Amino acid sequence: MNLAFHIARRYLVSKKSHNIINIISVISVVGVMVGTMALIIVLSVFNGFESLVKSLFNSFDPDLKITLVEGKTFEPLDIDGVLIQNLPGVIRYTEVIEETCLLKYQSRQTLVTLKGVGEDFEKFSGLDSMIVHGDLVLERGDFDYIILGYGVAYLLGANLNDHLEPISVFAPKRKGYFGAMPDQAFTNRSIYPSGIFSIQQDFDSRYSLVPLRFARELFAYDTEVTSIEIGLRQEVKREPIKKQIRQLVGERFVVKDRYEQQELLYKIMRSEKLAIFLILTFILFIATFNTVGTLSMLILDKKKDIAVLHSMGANEKLIKRIFFTEGLLISLVGALLGMLLGTLVCCVQIRFGIVSLQTGAGSFVVDAYPVEMLASDFLYVFLVVMAIGLPAAWFPANRITSAYLKQRLA
Repeated sequence: MNLAFHIARRYLVSKKSHNIINIISVISVVGVMVGTMALIIVLSVFNGFESLVKSLFNSFDPDLKITLVEGKTFEPLDIDGVLIQNLPGVIRYTEVIEETCLLKYQSRQTLVTLKGVGEDFEKFSGLDSMIVHGDLVLERGDFDYIILGYGVAYLLGANLNDHLEPISVFAPKRKGYFGAMPDQAFTNRSIYPSGIFSIQQDFDSRYSLVPLRFARELFAYDTEVTSIEIGLRQEVKREPIKKQIRQLVGERFVVKDRYEQQELLYKIMRSEKLAIFLILTFILFIATFNTVGTLSMLILDKKKDIAVLHSMGANEKLIKRIFFTEGLLISLVGALLGMLLGTLVCCVQIRFGIVSLQTGAGSFVVDAYPVEMLASDFLYVFLVVMAIGLPAAWFPANRITSAYLKQRLA
């Protein structure tokens, strides 16, 4: 066994001549342990929320979305849809129209983004799991239906069981004579709601879904669309297919994956995670530097041992390595205990949901704080702890010089 490690390990667990040094050593280990545990728990909670948001958005945002680089509408025939649908892994190819309109029900009204979708949307979008009232039905024969976001339904006071008064949809006319009356500048259509979905507040208060044929009639489109949505099988890799589609559609169009469709949101989430990581790392930095005081006092406590070791032939390098190893062991033990306890707390939260999100004001999408542990987080935290622990151990150990050793022998 390495002599420096063997002696350092004995110093770590053995009783010191001054009890205060034992207490300070324990505080150093506990400080590193608590900081490490906090990092693991907080990062895992952020991972849980990120996965939750992704799962919610995935039911609304397509795997890939084709839009124009410049302009708003285009003809579907401008893209070789058949070739794209025949690509391995593609299961949905939906023409979409998105426009702003006004919804009115009884005396209430609100502006929404009306999204007209094709038949494939109902089958493969995954929105059926987000329906909180009613059904995911957009068409029944010749009848069209609207699916409202939860926030939109609340603002309108919409009633799915009201079969007497439909929702009125108003959209500005794109062309033609408007006349003197303000309402002549709008196209008005009526439609009954079939369901209400709840995904995320931004979507719920902004979007409503209708069949593509209803949207075309309302907005006076012939065959134009504003985008093409593509759904992929779960097991396929998106990036290769994304590159293939980019080559097929040309430079006139842009192909965005889910991350690019919600780029700002994901950047904010990652920035928040990084900010919290840096704050907790700074706290861990302060806690880890308790090691400096611990080693300094330990060197004073073991001055007789140092003199004996030096008289037996131990050189300055070996004695420095002993106390340097001692400092690393403090950081290592604290890091391992912190990761172990952090894992335990996360597992308890995953299994039992001890910390709840429920409040008196209502309920959330999930009942308790979501947690997801990633091996990369454990690796980063361990490396950060050891990176901080290295200078904390090196500084006091490096103060042991030949002059100090001669002074101890004198």
